[in-house]
Amino acid sequence: MNNNLLFDFTVDKTAKTIFITREFNAGLALVWDAFTKQEILDRWSAPAPMRCKTKYMDFKVGGRRFYSMIAPDGQEGWVLQEYTSITPKTNFKMYNAFADKDENPELPGSEWDHNFGEENGITTVNISIFNESLERMERISDGFTKAYTIMLKNLDELFASLQQEL
Repeated sequence: MNNNLLFDFTVDKTAKTIFITREFNAGLALVWDAFTKQEILDRWSAPAPMRCKTKYMDFKVGGRRFYSMIAPDGQEGWVLQEYTSITPKTNFKMYNAFADKDENPELPGSEWDHNFGEENGITTVNISIFNESLERMERISDGFTKAYTIMLKNLDELFASLQQEL
């Protein structure tokens, strides 16, 4: 297993954009599925001790994912995502906003652009997250950096366990 995988997390306040580049010791099809299939997303996309639960997901252009991150005390934080562009196993874009339990978005939100590529069994994911508001970005960036780092570690562990199952 390659332990020297690239992980770069850059916050550009001038551009109101967060850039993430992350390599995974897994094939492109598996990494793509981990970012686009509800049953896999729910297994890694919340920082411990929180857990993720998707209420519904329709991965198609114009489709949505509505999910919550649930704290150990049962408190829920809801997120609404709308897919704006999909090129299978290469790229997808979505609009992301916090929401209430009734799916009312808390605007402004952010535009996410995911790009996937594979070389020699290592898959690279490049994500850019443009925030409509610098204030929103500054409010969430510290917590987001820590949480997303934990979530990507969860994903590494999930890939390792899935490869042991095979």
